[in-house]
Amino acid sequence: MPLRALFDGALFAESYGEGPPRVLALHGWGRRGNDFARSLAGFDALAVDLPGFGATPAPAEPIGARGYADVLAPVLEMFDSPPALLGHSFGGRIAVCLAAASPERVGPLVVTGTPLLRKAPSRKPSVGYRLIRTLNQAGLVSDRRIEEIRRSRGSADYRAATGVMRDILVKVVNETYEDELGRLESRVMLLWGGEDHEVPVEVAEESLRLIRRSGGSAELEVLDGVGHLVPTQAPDALARVLEEVMAR
Repeated sequence: MPLRALFDGALFAESYGEGPPRVLALHGWGRRGNDFARSLAGFDALAVDLPGFGATPAPAEPIGARGYADVLAPVLEMFDSPPALLGHSFGGRIAVCLAAASPERVGPLVVTGTPLLRKAPSRKPSVGYRLIRTLNQAGLVSDRRIEEIRRSRGSADYRAATGVMRDILVKVVNETYEDELGRLESRVMLLWGGEDHEVPVEVAEESLRLIRRSGGSAELEVLDGVGHLVPTQAPDALARVLEEVMAR
């Protein structure tokens, strides 16, 4: 699919279809817009390369999902009518923030494999690590050594991230979105892999309860045998659900 430059190259997006776009798709951390190539094949859509991924430059400073939603808000002006929002994982965080902040500008919402709730409090660094960090700040432990320790403690995403993107990742993984879930006015479809071990189905079930408790409209569908990467592992199911929510 052709890659479009938006806002003088501040953003790039894969363009699908020949008519005015009706879907805005937001990918997961470490991925890019072409994750949705098979899902969006029958739609008029834009699949953005989020800032810091693919062709789009990284943000100048650490921002969380709400900051990413602010960056993407002008994209909504490119649609003739409120688009359907499709968000996977990190992109789902942004989609929920965008829909909560601009309900009149957003259509139905499809969210998959998204850590919308932070169930466990952040673990406080160990005494040993805090001591080493203090010694690093005093110049007694090298930056290289402290980086080795951080990489050994962090997730695969953390180890792969550098610079401002690592700071963004740390910020994002400590966010939670109960407030946004309670303010959603869009119809919400939660589509989850039954074998998603990164973001278990229990997160989707609790998110469903929060949306409905606040009077929102939401449904959950679990895909048997599918893991975290629904856009690439179950693109036909994702396309079907997207078509269904847009037809209502």
